[in-house]
Amino acid sequence: MISVEEALAEILSHVRPLEPEPVPVLDAMGRVLAEEIISDINIPPFDNSAMDGYAVRAADVALASPETPVLLQVIGSVAAGYVSGAEVQPGAAIRIMTGAPLPAGATAVVPYEDTSDFDRPKEQRLVEPANQIEVRQPVQPRDHVRPAGEDVRLGELVMAPGRIIRPQEIGVLASLGRPNVLVHRQPRVAILATGDELLEIHEPLRPGKIRNSNEYTNAALVTRTGGVPLRLGIARDVKGDLVAKIRSGLEQGADLFLTSGGVSVGDYDVVKDVLGAEGEMQFWQVNMKPGKPLAFGLLAGGVPLIGLPGNPVSAMVSFEQFARPAILKMLGRSELAKPTVQAVLEEPLTNSGRRGFVRVIVSRDETGYHARTTGEQGSGVLTSMAKANGLAIVPEGTYRLEVGTTLPVQMLDWPEGTCA
Repeated sequence: MISVEEALAEILSHVRPLEPEPVPVLDAMGRVLAEEIISDINIPPFDNSAMDGYAVRAADVALASPETPVLLQVIGSVAAGYVSGAEVQPGAAIRIMTGAPLPAGATAVVPYEDTSDFDRPKEQRLVEPANQIEVRQPVQPRDHVRPAGEDVRLGELVMAPGRIIRPQEIGVLASLGRPNVLVHRQPRVAILATGDELLEIHEPLRPGKIRNSNEYTNAALVTRTGGVPLRLGIARDVKGDLVAKIRSGLEQGADLFLTSGGVSVGDYDVVKDVLGAEGEMQFWQVNMKPGKPLAFGLLAGGVPLIGLPGNPVSAMVSFEQFARPAILKMLGRSELAKPTVQAVLEEPLTNSGRRGFVRVIVSRDETGYHARTTGEQGSGVLTSMAKANGLAIVPEGTYRLEVGTTLPVQMLDWPEGTCA
């Protein structure tokens, strides 16, 4: 039986970021960039006004004040999206709107509120542009001007490979004129539940049967992590059925297999046997609870298979510790760890002596984070996961923890990159 860290390291050693693929920029949301983004333009591409006001020569209004305003002749106007053909000569000004290119000859912008034009209602300014204005405040050269290349310069490395694409990155890519972008391909994750006891979720219950919840839980976890689930259905507890399902997944191009059940020590737990026949077994059993019966091996072509336990809580906890990091690495992510906080126990805990993952409800007050259990911690109590927002990690060799003990807690619902 190996440690959690040894199991994770072994799994990750057989996983690589998947090859890049081009996708439309909006489809890149949450994906990992697989190319350098180098700008072929300046952003903004021209000097432009940061204010509504008047484009002027700063030297003309250097001595302006409310008591001694400077009178300028208005020779035109320019709005965003247009270019003025006029040049600002000494003693002249051009009415300018936010975002409009700075006219030739102008060195600064005077805001409306610092001119006599501000005394007039906006509606009047629109229909009766002023022929002259008084400037009541001085400006320095480049005041209220956004220079070309202020945001991005021509030739600049804007984004390096490995960047997670968020809405702000999508906005930058759009401003660079990039309708498509290279990102790492999403892994196709084959999901297979095993067991004669399983029913499809639409089937009525029968004696000795349970519904196949693991397939749906695992598919949802894969989707949330960023993979593409390939649902292979239920394999019965015979080697031939499991082999056929695995070969079907390989034919569909699976990058990773997730099975649930069939990895314990029972006579009908066949996943380990099939792994040995169809590929290469790497390890079986991890020093943790829940989730001890976890198998890992390689199928034909080196496709990894993670055999999750059949109990639903064990399967979910094992997914978070092993399958999730593997999928993230395939996606090109570098940060694989679950967001973790330090929380103070509000009730005593008992533990098996193995690495414990206790379902807890984490709250926060002015003193920090606090954790209390969701109640019954049996590995078949799936509602304990539904109630939980964290997994408290109990160290190996620990059998009891008292109230007030501080433990690391993996936050189940926080996205990657979240800080405590």
